[in-house]
Amino acid sequence: MSSLQSVPALGTHPTAGSTASRAETREQLAKATYDLLVIGGGILGTSVAWHAAQSGLRVAMVDAGDFAGATSSASSKLVHGGLRYLQTGAVKLVAENHHERRVLAKDVAPHLVNPLTFYLPVYKGGPVGAAKLGAGVFAYSALSAFGDGMGKVISPARAAADNPALRTDNLKAVAVYYDHQMNDSRVAVMTVRAAVESGAVVLNHAEVTGLRTTGGRVSGAELRDRMDGTEFGVDARVVLNATGPWVDHLRRMEDKHAAPSIRLSKGAHIVMKRKSPWKAAMATPIDKYRITFALPWEDQLLLGTTDEKYEGDPADVRATESDIQQILDEAAFSVQGADLDRSLMTYAFAGLRVLPGGPGDVEKAKRETVVTEGKGGMLSVAGGKWTTYRHIGRVVMDKLAKLPGSPLTEDMEPVKSLVRRVPLPGVANPNAVAHRLLVDREPGTRMDPLTARHLATHYGSLAFDIARLVNEDPALGERIHEDGPEIWAQVAYARDCEWAQTAEDVLRRRTTLTIRGLDTDEVRARVEGMLRREG
Repeated sequence: MSSLQSVPALGTHPTAGSTASRAETREQLAKATYDLLVIGGGILGTSVAWHAAQSGLRVAMVDAGDFAGATSSASSKLVHGGLRYLQTGAVKLVAENHHERRVLAKDVAPHLVNPLTFYLPVYKGGPVGAAKLGAGVFAYSALSAFGDGMGKVISPARAAADNPALRTDNLKAVAVYYDHQMNDSRVAVMTVRAAVESGAVVLNHAEVTGLRTTGGRVSGAELRDRMDGTEFGVDARVVLNATGPWVDHLRRMEDKHAAPSIRLSKGAHIVMKRKSPWKAAMATPIDKYRITFALPWEDQLLLGTTDEKYEGDPADVRATESDIQQILDEAAFSVQGADLDRSLMTYAFAGLRVLPGGPGDVEKAKRETVVTEGKGGMLSVAGGKWTTYRHIGRVVMDKLAKLPGSPLTEDMEPVKSLVRRVPLPGVANPNAVAHRLLVDREPGTRMDPLTARHLATHYGSLAFDIARLVNEDPALGERIHEDGPEIWAQVAYARDCEWAQTAEDVLRRRTTLTIRGLDTDEVRARVEGMLRREG
């Protein structure tokens, strides 16, 4: 269940796109020599695999866990220009971010990326004044060519009418600007699917246990399938290390004396049930460098994030009690206490930002991509964010082509010749998809409007394949939990078409059950049974 050999065209039966068995995928990986082996299936790995396959290379991608199973599914879920970068003078960076944000929202993933209005409250005695913030949001809007509207300043009364949870004590004004948000796990799965549609072979839960070398050059990897312990190997002309927080671990497999190239910063978030409507997100300055967010997301309220140095095992990163309290305390600057009651919390999570090595506090470090080449020729890349993940993939591809003596130069299409705005699978207007899901039903059946909307905004037109599963087996149309919009057909689809191997894959990354606090023991047991094809 790990590698799509073909993906169904719109309107075809979903079984046409079923994933190959893990044994079949392992055999496919082991019997060929790939142009590029990408180790790591997060933000960077999936983007490079997608672009490399588009350029005509034979591409393999593996991940020790699930695709986007670590940091890449623990983001703030934002697709944004980076308002705070303006105060450091990074005008060009903000403009580039805006460009990528709008391309994702309008051309590449309009079914997965949603517009979001932000309110930036200005309190008496706060770190930034109203005039400065007003000028900042205007400049921010100008750098996006006013494509989403003009940044402005509104009255506290107007902002409180939209967000009743806004704390109005000592509130002087509210600045307004515009960005986007998305479900990072769903974007990752769709990007993996896009890579496979372009010819890549992929396998999750496959851990690298060693590197293969030929004549002193890294020429592949030894792997172990974590699902059944099977050991196998992959040969490749070029190996890309895109393992995020583990990038230096893999570099030391290539050269045990390799010096550290990165440092890590932990960012924690918590998810709360919403007590009142939220018509806008809130971004509240904490100090000169940090902003705390309160984001309406997946019918919940997402709060965060922290930014602190992390030196532990990346596999052990989690949101601690200290993190949770810090997030609640900082949210209380602008959110009323009743909406921050601990009883409303459904989930907490943490991820690791990969930052360039060097001195200074992590919150002041530049958020930039680190690229290094090892003595065995392995290229390592780390750092990046979802907003610019397509751009970073192209940058890495360009770097691969320009490596001295690169074996890929003659075989790949130049990066500049690639189609620049290839959409992700399922691209469609979510409103149109939801409408069709509601009206194109078998006689005597109906789909819950909340479920239809959820499917449309998480799968795009691929939601029709899920609806077809329900037509064939109406039991799959039942809600997984009465308090959430997901249905059992999504579990079957995750198993057969989206590489889901474990309950965690399904509950946290293919659906939103975990973040809603709905992954009960009963739900988890039935999901595990379906993954074993017992139900």
